[in-house]
Amino acid sequence: MSYLFRDQSWVQLQEAIDKQFLLILPIGTTEEHGPHLPVDTDARIAEAYGHSLAEALTPDIPVLLMDTIRYGYSMQVMRRWPGTIIVRSRVFMDMVFDICHSVFDMGFNKLVMLDCHGHHSGSLNVVSRELCDACGKAVAIISPAALSRDEFNAVRKSSQGGAIHACEWETSILLHISPEVVDLSKIADEPMRYHSDFVAGDNFLGRQQVTWSTWYLQPSESGIYGSPSVAAAETGKIIMEAATANGARFLKEYRNKE
Repeated sequence: MSYLFRDQSWVQLQEAIDKQFLLILPIGTTEEHGPHLPVDTDARIAEAYGHSLAEALTPDIPVLLMDTIRYGYSMQVMRRWPGTIIVRSRVFMDMVFDICHSVFDMGFNKLVMLDCHGHHSGSLNVVSRELCDACGKAVAIISPAALSRDEFNAVRKSSQGGAIHACEWETSILLHISPEVVDLSKIADEPMRYHSDFVAGDNFLGRQQVTWSTWYLQPSESGIYGSPSVAAAETGKIIMEAATANGARFLKEYRNKE
C-alpha cells in the first residue's frame, strides 16, 4: 500500500482513520536561495524529509504523507531577487488551519507539520494552538534544522553565521538529495558578521534566544546568508539521517501517546 495520502480512495482513508494513521504534512515555501540553489529549496527539503520520515516510520507505525505545501510567507526584503512568492501570513495560517481541520473532521487524530522554512515558525505555533482550541487535538511540529543541529555542528566547516540561508546546511542537503539542481559555479559566501550572546548567528537552526531578523542586521548582496562553499553531500546525508532518526523517535512517542 502506498503511504501517500493522495493515492488513497475514500474507502482506504476510512480504513486509515479506523487504524489511526499518523499524518505527515511537509511545509516549505518558494523563495530565492541565492544564485546557486533553486527557488523551491525549502519545499524540496520538506518533501524529501517527509518521504524519509514516512519510510523510517512505516515498519513500526501506520503513516500517510500529505502533499507538500510549497508556498508561504516570506519577508518583503526577499523580493529583492526574483523567485520569491509571498502568501500573506494570515492567509497562509488560515490555509494550514483549514487543511488540518479538514483531516481532523474526517476522524484522524494525529498530525505532524514539518517546519522547513524559517519564517513560518511563529505562524505554525499559533495555528497549532488554534487547532487545539477548535478540535481538541494536539498537532506536533518538528524542524529538520533543529533535529539535526548537534550532528551538523559536529561536522560543519562554516563558522558561526555560516548556516542561515542558502548556506552550508541547505546547500549540503540539496547536494545530497538533488545535486543536479545545485550550480556550484555560482556559489558565493556571505557569512553573517554580527555576533551576540543573545542573537545566535545561525538563528534558523533553532538556537536564538531573542528575535532580531538577520535580513536587517546585514544586507545581502546575493540572497545568501552563510558559507555554501564548504557544503558537501556527505554533510547533507548526515543532516538528513539525523533529522530522520530523531524525528522518527519523537513521532513514535507522539503517535502512541493517548
